[in-house]
This record gives sequence, C-alpha cells and structure tokens, in this order.
Amino acid sequence: MKYVDFRKFTDENGAQPVYLFEGEEVYFRDGGTALLKKRFLVDPLLDFSSFDGRALKGDKLKALADALGSFSFSGGKRFVYVSEFYPTEKEYDFYLKDLFENPSPDSILVISNAGKGKAGTAALSKKPGVTFVDCGRADEETIKKWIYVTCKRAGVFADGVTCGKLAGYCVYDMSRIAGETEKLLVYCAAKGLSRLTDEVVDEAVYPDSEYKLYELSGALSRRNYSAFVRILGELQTKGYDEISLLNSLCYHFRGLYEVSLSRGTDREVAAALGMRDYAVKKSREQAAGFPEGELLRCYSDVYRAVCAIKSGELTPASALKKVTAGLFFRGRQARRGAS
Repeated sequence: MKYVDFRKFTDENGAQPVYLFEGEEVYFRDGGTALLKKRFLVDPLLDFSSFDGRALKGDKLKALADALGSFSFSGGKRFVYVSEFYPTEKEYDFYLKDLFENPSPDSILVISNAGKGKAGTAALSKKPGVTFVDCGRADEETIKKWIYVTCKRAGVFADGVTCGKLAGYCVYDMSRIAGETEKLLVYCAAKGLSRLTDEVVDEAVYPDSEYKLYELSGALSRRNYSAFVRILGELQTKGYDEISLLNSLCYHFRGLYEVSLSRGTDREVAAALGMRDYAVKKSREQAAGFPEGELLRCYSDVYRAVCAIKSGELTPASALKKVTAGLFFRGRQARRGAS
C-alpha cells in the first residue's frame, strides 16, 4: 500500500506482526514507525529493541529472533525495530521463516529499508505476514492527497489547487511539506480559519529557492525583464550572493537543456538523470517555452560568466549584470548591428 493509506489501514486492522517500510522517502519511513510506536508501544524503556540490519548476518540473526520471542514487560506489545535489513534467502529460510509464518502475538517487527537490497536478497515484501508500505518518492497526486487528508484531519479544508501550490512551493520535498503543512494548520487555528486558501499559502509559505529558479526561467522565456530582476532581488534577500545565483542558474539551465533532449516518461528520465519526477515534469514544461537552441545559449552564457569570475576577468556583480543583459538583450543588439 502507499504511505498515504497506511493510517487508515492501521485504524481498521490494528497491530500486524511484521511491517516493512521501503523506499527513499525518510519522512514516510520514520512517520510510519512513529505512528506504530504511538499506537502499540506501552513502555518504550522496557519493550523496545532496535537493531542495525547491516550487522545482522549469520548467527547474529539469533539476537533478532530472541528479541521477537521475548515477553512484553508492560502487558502491551514487544516492539522490535530494524533498519537497512537485507537478509539473503538462505538466512531467511534458516533464521526468519518461522518468525514470519508463525509470529508471536505479543511482538511487532518493524523493518525500515531505503531500498530492496542487492541480488540474492530475500524479497521481504512478498513474505507471509508482512504488511508492506511503499515509501518511495511520491508522485504529485499522492503528495496532494497527503496534504488534503492531513488538513481534513485537523478540520481544515484544502482543495486540489491549493494543495498543489503548497507542494510546488516546497518542490515536492516531503520533509518540508510536512513542516509547512503543520505551520499552516497552526496559522489557520490562530486565525479561526476552516479553509486553507491560495492567499494563506502565499502569505505564510516562502517558495523554495528551486521553485524561484523555475519562476526566474519562466520570466526569461516570457521575456519579462522586470519579473526576472524582481525574482533575482528576492533570491538575494534570502541569502543568495552573485556567485551562488550564477552557479544555481548554470545548473538550472543545464538541467532544462538535458531534460529537453531526453525521451521517456517523467519517471524514466528522473531515474536516468538522478532527479525527482516533479523536477522533470516542471523542467519539461519550462523547456517548452524556449525557442530551439535558446536553452543551450542560456547555459553557455551563464557558464562563461562563472568561468570569468574564477579567472578574475569579471567580478561577481559585473558577471551577474552581464549575464542578465546578455540573456535579454544580446539578440536585440545583434539585430541592430546587422541593420
């Protein structure tokens, strides 16, 4: 199941013997573990055991088995947590199979893995008695649903557009989204608001710097010089100096150019380029607004300016001014010269 469905599943089904939280999103893995501990762990001091799965090899797996077979001191559940746990099929059959197929009614085993492990690793998600929770990078709809459900649980309504704006401002990073959602709910409670609106998001949430860079390149594609300069100024007030701005622009335009040349689904391109699905989707939307060859020119202009700073040819301030002028006015100046 997806992480957004996990709380409802727990409400309806109670404690299960084995949980596997698997995927790149640490926020989901940690959140699922915290929910289970809150629901089912009575005494954290006496009934909680934690293991580093990378150290559990061979006979050392007996320690995990012993922990799961121990009686609860509090009368509640014995809670055993293991991270990055990738036993082989042989280890599973010898040490774990009986624990999974005939689990103790007094124990809960929680496994938190960032990935699936190497070849030969036991497919834990398919083993008997395992409740599998997909904690991979969430797509846009999943994150919007998470925001909507979280707000609804707090008595605040948020429509899909507003959820999408909040997610976009946070560049679909779950850790930041969770923090900003919590802040917005406190804000709504203080103001007596029962609805989260675009205006509230604009007032209380500052867009992530990566989102502002998308806005910056969007202003360039529209040839909106005043918006471009305004966004540059906003970024500088948030701690960006000229060098960091130019480096960020260089990386940004290179990313847009690479995505514009790539074929495949957003997820396939994201995996190939080491990006988030959302970043690929947004980059494709942005790249479509530039004429053919323009993205490469933008990247080249910014890259040359960065090199000029490193060689001492330009100061950071003059390099940023030169880049801004070149991006907006070089073509116009060339046409004047030709006439």
